[in-house]
Amino acid sequence: MKRTVLEMLNAASINFKDTAYVSEKTDAGWQGTTYQEVNKLSDYMAISLIKTGVKHGDNIAIISEGRTAWIVTEYAILKTGAVCVPLSVKLQPDEILFRLQHSQTKFVAVSQNSVSKALAMAQALRDLDIKIIYLDKPDETMQPLNIAISQIYLYGSLINGGKEDYNTYREELNKRIKQVDENDTATISYTSGTTGNPKGIMLSHLNYWANSHDALRFFKLQNNMKLFIILPLDHSFAHTIGFYVATLCGLRLSFVDARGGAINQLKNIPINIKEVNPDFMLSVPALTGNFMRKIQDGINKQGGVAKFLFTRGMSAGIAYYGNGYDKPALLKRLWKYPIYKLADKIVFSKIRKIFGNNFQFFIGGGAALDIKQQQFFYTLGAPVYQGYGLTESSPVISVNCRDKHKFGSSGLILTGIDAKIIANDGKESPIGQKGILHVKALSVMKGYYKNEQATAETIKNDWLNTGDMAYIDKDNFLYVIGREKALLISSDGEKYSPEGIEEAITNSGGLIYQCVLYNDHCKYTTALITLDKNRVKEYAKQHKITDPEKLLEAVKKSFYSFTDDANYKNKFPKQWIPSVFNIIEEPFSEKNQMVNSTMKIVRFKVLETYKNIIERMYTAEGKTNCKENKEVLEKLLAEK
Repeated sequence: MKRTVLEMLNAASINFKDTAYVSEKTDAGWQGTTYQEVNKLSDYMAISLIKTGVKHGDNIAIISEGRTAWIVTEYAILKTGAVCVPLSVKLQPDEILFRLQHSQTKFVAVSQNSVSKALAMAQALRDLDIKIIYLDKPDETMQPLNIAISQIYLYGSLINGGKEDYNTYREELNKRIKQVDENDTATISYTSGTTGNPKGIMLSHLNYWANSHDALRFFKLQNNMKLFIILPLDHSFAHTIGFYVATLCGLRLSFVDARGGAINQLKNIPINIKEVNPDFMLSVPALTGNFMRKIQDGINKQGGVAKFLFTRGMSAGIAYYGNGYDKPALLKRLWKYPIYKLADKIVFSKIRKIFGNNFQFFIGGGAALDIKQQQFFYTLGAPVYQGYGLTESSPVISVNCRDKHKFGSSGLILTGIDAKIIANDGKESPIGQKGILHVKALSVMKGYYKNEQATAETIKNDWLNTGDMAYIDKDNFLYVIGREKALLISSDGEKYSPEGIEEAITNSGGLIYQCVLYNDHCKYTTALITLDKNRVKEYAKQHKITDPEKLLEAVKKSFYSFTDDANYKNKFPKQWIPSVFNIIEEPFSEKNQMVNSTMKIVRFKVLETYKNIIERMYTAEGKTNCKENKEVLEKLLAEK
């Protein structure tokens, strides 16, 4: 049997034929499509694509929210022998166009929410002869697109047309499917571009097959579990775990209702969670961070006994569980147990209901998860089992799992993956010593599309240089420190990863929302920060602060509070702790292109945008930055 994604789907359509592979919200409620139905629908659509002239090796892009039509379309693309290019709905038209041109896309499938971006590219799409597949039913939003682009194919029509011609084209379809080799490219997934221009990562059928099997073998998901997916499906983490792993254990997927656009999508998250009642969810630090802040803010507003029990119970639970792997002394556990269980019964159990009645855990990825978040959710009874990976490895490399986990770590390396830490001298580092993580596995990408130089620099002798600083501890848990390209560099050439300090700052004080550190051969480190405006306003109101200078003192106290936090005290060398920070009035966001579709800050764009401010912080006058910061806070105090 070939080790392909299509074989995985075929097996699932037999083993879980009546299980709803995917469900999505419609005007009539939640509607499910079984594994068998997805297999058949993708057959029909593949036939229509073949009829339009799609050839083996062609590239077809999808710009859509996670939904049934995406899954059917991607399988249809793969059945023709073509390659899927998954793109985020959060990309700007010029970013989309770069990827379409670079990948030489023949078709692009768009959802209703992406029509405006397709219109913005209409002339370029005509010039490039890129045809449109419209994934929704015809409506008024499609009319301008119809005028602007002559060749538009409707999703429903492609399904129906393939069904009508199934018998005529069945032999050709089967021939195409048989021609698909396990080493054929399945997707070209573009990097998010946090450190530079995006690169097209070619992932083969075998890459996905191997990573899906390795991940499931390690984490041991039960058959027919419900997975609610908030993350975009172009995200490699959601793509593998939420799309392909599902076929191996009959997961029942549900996507957040995106009808009406991004604003409605955010509003629908808590509603949909309660409707779906998932067993688990996929998360990234920004997502769980938002959950944590909302829970904390809700408890603070409630006050009284609830706040007292929450605070005491959280503290007791963190002490009771230790790091999740090395258990604290029995006496200490016994001492903390009563207050923790009381808080769990009265407060935590009610909070967990926001994740549904059946919720068991999150699987975390996307970026390093701060230890305070791990402690918080574990004590709450909704643990985040943090993992690590990158798209170039399909993407999972390591993960904490239910029977073995350690807070602060990225988990244990998956079976099937070889890993080593390489020091600056090129030699393999011993246990506990930092270096750059390299991995070798069947899940390592084929290479970067049309970029042989970058491929050769990244993969040598089958070993993938992840570009991440890391170390492995005595218990074989992986600790990922940060990107090599994002390192701070002091005036004497010493290097340090900023991510741990940035997470400590944003997770400790409460008033700081985002933080980006900077040091490029300088005598001291600086920081750009944004504030949690609602919390700052509430703090000013509670403490009756009307003077921006006094409020600045509170912000400073919040900024440096991590230095007294038990989780971080004495953890970071003093030279890397920022001597000065500048408050940025506008948060880093997808709108201003400083946060990517995986909710990570695009560091180089932030540093480029605020280059003048950074330079000023290294002048005698700018070292205090009191004037600029007070001006921002004065505006904030004046807001209603």
